[in-house]
Amino acid sequence: MADVRGSHRVILDPADGRMGIGSGGSVSQHADANRWQVTATLPALYPEWLGDRGFTEAHGVRFPYVGGAMANGIATVTMVAELARAGCLGFFGAAGLSLGRVEAAIEQLHALNLNFGWGVNLIHSPAEPALEEAVADLLIRSEVRCVEASAYMALTPAIVRYAATGLSRDAQGEVQRRNRVLAKISREEVARHFLQPMPRNILEALRDRGQLSATEVELAATLPVCEDVTVEADSGGHTDNRPLTALLPTIARLRDRISATHGYAQTIRIGAAGGLGTPAAVAAAFALGAAYVQTGSVNQSCIESGLGISARAMLAKAEMADVIMAPAADMFELGVDVQVLRRGSMFAVRARKLYELYRTNSSLETIPSAERDKLERDILRTTVDAAWQSTRSFWLSRDPAQAARADADPRHRMALVFRSYLGLSSRWAIDGLDDRAADFQIWCGPSMGAFNSWVRDSFLEAPEQRSVAQVARNLLEGAAVLTRAQQLRSFGVPIPAAAFDFRPRPLG
Repeated sequence: MADVRGSHRVILDPADGRMGIGSGGSVSQHADANRWQVTATLPALYPEWLGDRGFTEAHGVRFPYVGGAMANGIATVTMVAELARAGCLGFFGAAGLSLGRVEAAIEQLHALNLNFGWGVNLIHSPAEPALEEAVADLLIRSEVRCVEASAYMALTPAIVRYAATGLSRDAQGEVQRRNRVLAKISREEVARHFLQPMPRNILEALRDRGQLSATEVELAATLPVCEDVTVEADSGGHTDNRPLTALLPTIARLRDRISATHGYAQTIRIGAAGGLGTPAAVAAAFALGAAYVQTGSVNQSCIESGLGISARAMLAKAEMADVIMAPAADMFELGVDVQVLRRGSMFAVRARKLYELYRTNSSLETIPSAERDKLERDILRTTVDAAWQSTRSFWLSRDPAQAARADADPRHRMALVFRSYLGLSSRWAIDGLDDRAADFQIWCGPSMGAFNSWVRDSFLEAPEQRSVAQVARNLLEGAAVLTRAQQLRSFGVPIPAAAFDFRPRPLG
């Protein structure tokens, strides 16, 4: 059973009911060959065939595999390019970056002449709607043909405009999309927004602003924002910690009901993300019906990651239980959490303390002196006043309205100061600022620990040996092997346990 992925024939001895297996070619002919009967044949199984062929065709990629956009440029241009060259789809992590940084990354990606296999993240930014609009406008002007839409709670003009721009009919009358959206969701109520036709009120407002044509509005009103919905289970960063086995079938049924109601000509594909750090997990996702799989946490420890070397080393030591929830920088005031690495970092504890101070105080000035001393000494490492001046300077250059609001609203000023620590903590991990290693914010899900356990004693154990292409190829190859082993077992063939233990190996 060294290779259970290739073609096989299941054969039966009618004399005593014994079952055997022939690998490749034809069943050998010998003296008693006539008593053996071929009862079933299984064609070879390749990683390319695990998901929905429609996904690979639509996106021009070889494999049904996506490298998700990790914010602050952790999903780097280099990472995206390596995934694209390996036949996968990669997304640049634009969230949290300035418009200039995003524009520079897009220019670099265009210059690589990748043609297919890449896109850019468009994240919902309720605290900075103008930035979200500006990024969407940049994506359209720069002819970025694919985006990963993340953290959306409802549709905004930005994501609707991107999806509707360029809609047209071909000679056969079929609607053609210029721009494609992969919407990452983890709740039914959010999935509904992406599965139903684009809201006419938003479309008409965009038309009135001159951002969509009348034709684009009419076509968009009959279509959902996207043809691909990524169901995100327990993952790093923003997550609802949902189990994939419950979430994906639920969203698939919702998709079927909404599609039937609106009579969509194109099937909306459902992908799987969250917890996919081993071949068994990837195989399970495809067995659930996923059209494609998406990885995130495991890619952060790879050499193409934007994380600093020390942060990647911390990830490579993580076990499954070494994760914890902590307040999110981008949705701090809403009480939204993200999942981060706990082992080796005090970030989660300190971030939780900041949220408690925000919840129980009306301003920085009302924080009790003892608590304020601890805040300045252990977390901010500067005075509250100095922290505010630095924060104010940042917002004056990024979004002056935030600074003006904070000048008039002491509680908002407190929130911005605390968000500054939350934002800088991820930057310290990216820059490898070891003096702040105890404050590193590293987004991470349990799949990181599962991955580390799987690659132990293999060439992928050392973080300096991990590449996103090798990780992707091994996860997919292993998923194909495990899927074939299960197929053979379902025919009654006695399959040894070793057939379900695919070990990492260098793959071309």
